[in-house]
Amino acid sequence: MKSQDIRKAYLQFFESKGHLIVPSAPIVLKDDPTLMFNNSGMAQFKEYFLGNGTPKSKRIADTQKCLRVSGKHNDLEDVGFDTYHHTMFEMLGNWSFGDYFKKEALDWAWEFLTEVLKLDKDRLYVSVFEGNPAENVAFDQEAWDIWKQYVPEDRIILGNKKDNFWEMGDQGPCGPCSEIHIDLRTDEERAAVSGRSLVNADHPQVVEIWNNVFMEFNRKADGSLEKLPAQHVDTGMGFERLCMAMQNVTSNYDTDVFTPLIEKVEQITGLKYTSNEVATISEEQNKTNIAIRVVVDHVRAVAFAIADGQLPSNTGAGYVIRRILRRAIRYGFTFLNTKEPFINKLVEVLANQMGEFFPEIKAQQQLVTNVIREEEASFLRTLDQGLLLLENIITNSNEKVISGKKAFELYDTYGFPIDLTALILRERGLDLDVQAFETELQIQKERSRAASKVKAGDWQILIDDEEEEFIGYDYTEAKIKITRYRKVESAKDGEVYQLVFNMTPFYPEGGGQIGDTGVLEAANGDVIYIIDTKKENNLIMHFAKELPSNLSEIFKVIVGPDRRRKSAANHSATHLMHLGLRTILGTHVEQKGSLVNPNYLRFDFSHFSKVSDEELKLVEAFVNSRIAAQLQLKEHRNIPIQQAMEQGAMALFGEKYGDTVRMIEFGDSKELCGGIHVKNTAEIWHFKIISEGAVAAGIRRIEAITGDAVKEFFAQQENALASIKETLKNPQDTIKAVVSLQEDNAKLKKQIEQLLKEKAKNLKGELASQLQTINGIQFLAVQVDLNPEVAKDLAYELGTLGTNIFLVLATAEDDKPMLSCYISKELVALKNLNAGTIVRELGKYIQGGGGGQPFFATAGGKNVSGIKEALEKAIDFVK
Repeated sequence: MKSQDIRKAYLQFFESKGHLIVPSAPIVLKDDPTLMFNNSGMAQFKEYFLGNGTPKSKRIADTQKCLRVSGKHNDLEDVGFDTYHHTMFEMLGNWSFGDYFKKEALDWAWEFLTEVLKLDKDRLYVSVFEGNPAENVAFDQEAWDIWKQYVPEDRIILGNKKDNFWEMGDQGPCGPCSEIHIDLRTDEERAAVSGRSLVNADHPQVVEIWNNVFMEFNRKADGSLEKLPAQHVDTGMGFERLCMAMQNVTSNYDTDVFTPLIEKVEQITGLKYTSNEVATISEEQNKTNIAIRVVVDHVRAVAFAIADGQLPSNTGAGYVIRRILRRAIRYGFTFLNTKEPFINKLVEVLANQMGEFFPEIKAQQQLVTNVIREEEASFLRTLDQGLLLLENIITNSNEKVISGKKAFELYDTYGFPIDLTALILRERGLDLDVQAFETELQIQKERSRAASKVKAGDWQILIDDEEEEFIGYDYTEAKIKITRYRKVESAKDGEVYQLVFNMTPFYPEGGGQIGDTGVLEAANGDVIYIIDTKKENNLIMHFAKELPSNLSEIFKVIVGPDRRRKSAANHSATHLMHLGLRTILGTHVEQKGSLVNPNYLRFDFSHFSKVSDEELKLVEAFVNSRIAAQLQLKEHRNIPIQQAMEQGAMALFGEKYGDTVRMIEFGDSKELCGGIHVKNTAEIWHFKIISEGAVAAGIRRIEAITGDAVKEFFAQQENALASIKETLKNPQDTIKAVVSLQEDNAKLKKQIEQLLKEKAKNLKGELASQLQTINGIQFLAVQVDLNPEVAKDLAYELGTLGTNIFLVLATAEDDKPMLSCYISKELVALKNLNAGTIVRELGKYIQGGGGGQPFFATAGGKNVSGIKEALEKAIDFVK
């Protein structure tokens, strides 16, 4: 069966068992602060397991895009070296929320594998939880008895807590699980060694394909277990591994999930990938195979993350995506001899292959291609720079073992891969102090871990079965009850309390808009400050530094009006600007990220070139005309999503929408949005763009202000103009006075340049008389009172005096030291001298560096007092 057919068969099977088929959630999580990425099929359903939400159906099935490269589930460094780990993978899953349990889950799993897919029953092994007396969890007799109907007892394996007790995290729903493994070895191998002994032993052909988790318990903060009020089923089957089993191959990469991508890499590089079926592979071919597996795996993860709205960056989830892509680039650079961007060419193959089931990759194909191509070009430049820096480290080291600390700086500061450093050193007959590198890396990891560590207590339930209601669209004040709370400690925020109310007017951070702040007032007049509001697993959490003395009373809560008012104005202006950009630049413009806070708005959007000043003025005018038109907000709550789309609403890629949505309408602007908005565009007052620039290839960013911030901006501009007038002695025409000043300045610059050239001519004769002959070389190292450009011209002039000239001229214009090194071209070849190498070495004395050509190079620095020593050391190169 083809992979597309296997996916369809799975979903059709569970649809026939009464399951609602839902689309995959985005690979990048936007509303779960505990996870960067969807790392399992159940991640989008956490709120249902926790009892904080009601699912659309008690039975659900889907295939979920997953990414495991950070945190507890980190497979990144395994990818490529084996044939069954991946960064991005598909997880086929079926769920029961308080409906069916073990019997149906295991019966259907067996039916699908053996009757629908016709997998060989004799190759299947199953596992059940052996129990854990320490936690008072019994052996899973029920699962054992179910499996006995289908599988001989010698193929039922008892698993310990590590293998057969699944947990969401340190806290939360958990329970025993039952895995299904398949033995894909040859009959001869199976006869020689029992598959039972290879289960969970990391054998590439004896692999787990399906895990059935039975959610029965809740793990509390103190580590103890308590029974959940309802029992749930959470299953996950690795799609790529299932394809391997169905296509009679022994590697995921030999399935049609990966072969089209591999064929494209072969076409680009001229290298061949050898199947896992080949018995003997040379060391060189193995390196090629590993590199190709890395590239075809990683491009899937990166492409889908970008399509879901996560651009590569230097922080958070964006940094993880950049790391994955850079790993692919360096494997291509080192082992596939790709010195030009090539990974972006795989996106078309991926879009054609998976676009039918995941339309986002097809819709965002051009953007994904552009972003990957630019990232490749940028990192290849970094690699070139890193190679020069590494060469400098090697040149300046007299040891056979290169410092691990310096290698770490190269890795940490410039992103230069440590394995590439080690490879180059080995080729040069040098070793790397790996232990010192690992020590530095560990220090950094511990620092990062400590900064991000969060210790959360258990929720203290004050009122059960109270459904939280958000009333913030209509009210900024309310009388509320606290239904639950917990204490959370982190290095960043210290000790805070998270409070949940039965109803709340506080908007939780989301959709780019920051969370509300405000106060909670007790009956006795005591005030607790709400310092932030966030949403996690469908709970709106209000952050406070302290708890009220009496938690059971009725409180008054008030949203901070200034922050709310300004944020609302900026959010509504964002919608108007989005429409303005699409009207003026074209409908290819799509939102790719936003930030809305009281001070300003930030908007990222897809566009292929810089937005001109004229276009920015048109966008400003477009938005301000809508503000002047005093457009009334039309808010459509709980409108069917299909109806909203038919009415022309803009939906954003990477966002997860329900069956019903909220549509915000200001005139022609219609967007699906859950944020807070003004009631009338007149409340925005005025819109002003402050900056426009690039974020990534094909992505631009605009920052803008509204309301009070614009008033302040205009006041600053007015003050600046007044200061300019005063400086210019209050001319009648300020612009004319500035133009006149510029013209005078240009004339004076020309005069200075002429004077400096004449000064250089006079210096030429003087310096020529100072040339010393050392080892047949005419040498001079001296500081001159010129600017660097004129000093360069002087060096070339002095170079015409012979074929054996070696000059180092220093300048210190505006206290910025600069060294210029000139070497006759004949000397470069004859004496093996290199101006670039020399200035890099001499640049250290002025606390700087530089480079250039072998016959002429410059180095800038910041330590003027080091010039004297640099000039004194220059003579060492000719002695």
